[in-house]
Amino acid sequence: MKIKVLIVDDSALIRGLMKEIVNSQPDMEVVGVAPDPLAARDLIKQTNPDVLTLDVEMPKMDGLDFLERLMRLRPMPVVMVSSLTERGSEITMRALELGAVDFVTKPKISIQNGMLEYTDLIADKIRIASRARIKPRTVPAAGVQGGQPLAPLRNPFTSSEKLIIIGASTGGTEAIKDFLIQLPPDSPGILITQHMPEGFTTSFANRLDKLCRISVKEAEGGERVLPGHAYLAPGHSHLMLVRSGANYMTKLDQGPPVNRHRPSVDVLFHSAAVNAGKNAVGVILTGMGRDGAAGMLEMKKAGAYNLAQDEASCVVFGMPKEAIAMGGTHEVAPLHELPGRVMEFFAAQGNRAMRV
Repeated sequence: MKIKVLIVDDSALIRGLMKEIVNSQPDMEVVGVAPDPLAARDLIKQTNPDVLTLDVEMPKMDGLDFLERLMRLRPMPVVMVSSLTERGSEITMRALELGAVDFVTKPKISIQNGMLEYTDLIADKIRIASRARIKPRTVPAAGVQGGQPLAPLRNPFTSSEKLIIIGASTGGTEAIKDFLIQLPPDSPGILITQHMPEGFTTSFANRLDKLCRISVKEAEGGERVLPGHAYLAPGHSHLMLVRSGANYMTKLDQGPPVNRHRPSVDVLFHSAAVNAGKNAVGVILTGMGRDGAAGMLEMKKAGAYNLAQDEASCVVFGMPKEAIAMGGTHEVAPLHELPGRVMEFFAAQGNRAMRV
C-alpha cells in the first residue's frame, strides 16, 4: 500500500514540484494539495493522509499554530518545509518541539532545479515519517518532563576526564533536549552529533543553551572540552574528539559523508573510542538507519559504557536497534531514565576509585 501524502504550501510552484517528486516514487502518492492550513483541515478529513508536508510560513493561519492544533487534536507525521534563514531555522526548531517528525529545506537558488535535486532526500524523509511513532505532545517548560517537575540530577563525582558522547537523528532534537535538561551544571563534558543540515545547528545549540543548566554551543573546532559544557556538531562538518596533552579537544572535519551523513555519529563515536576509551559513556538516541552502530561497538571494545534509548520512547527505533543488534550497548532504557543512568554510572565509578 502506498504512503498517502498531503502537501500544504502557499506557493503553487512548490506544491507542483513536491507533487511531482512524491508521485515519482513507487511507494507513495499525493492524495491532496492545499494552499493554506484552512484548506488542509478539510482535506485531512477527506483523504486521511499518512504524512503531511507543511510549509512553515503561510497565510490565513501560521504553520506553527496549525501544527500545534493538529498535534493536539489529530496527531500525525508531519515533515516541515523550511526556508534556510535565521528566522526559518528558529521556527523549524519550534516546529520540531511541537511534534513535527523532521524537516526539509527549500533550496536557496533556482527553486525548480534545487527541488528536483532534493528528490531522494524528500522521499526518504517522507518514508521515515510514515514509520514514526506519533504521540499527542504537550510542550513542557525547561526542567519539566511530561508535565511534572524534574528532580535535579547531582554529580557527586566531577572530573574533566569523563565524557558523554551522544548520537541521534530523526526525533533527536527533542530527545537531546530532554536528555540535557536533566543534567547538572557540573556534568562531564559532552559531544553531540545530530543529523541536521548547515544553518540549523546554530539555532538548535542556542535553544538548548537557553533551556539547560549546562552550557551548549555549536562546536567550532579546537575547543577544550570542559565539564558542564556540550558541543554540537555543526551541519557542515564531522565532529571528532582528539587529545592535546592532558586535555580533550574538539576537531571538525569536512571529509566525505559517512553512512550518507555529515556530520556522522560513527565518526564521533570512533574518535571517542580511540581517544577516550573507558573515560567515555556513549548514548545513542532515536533515529533512522545504522549510523553510530559500528562506532558504538568500537567504543565498547575500547572500554566505554554505552546506553541506548528504548523502542517505546523513540520516534524511530532505527539507530538504537542497530547498535543493540551489533552488541555495542550495555543498557537499554526509556529516554527519561537515560540521564540518571549515566550519572549513576559516573558516581559508581567515582566510589570505586575512592576505595582503591
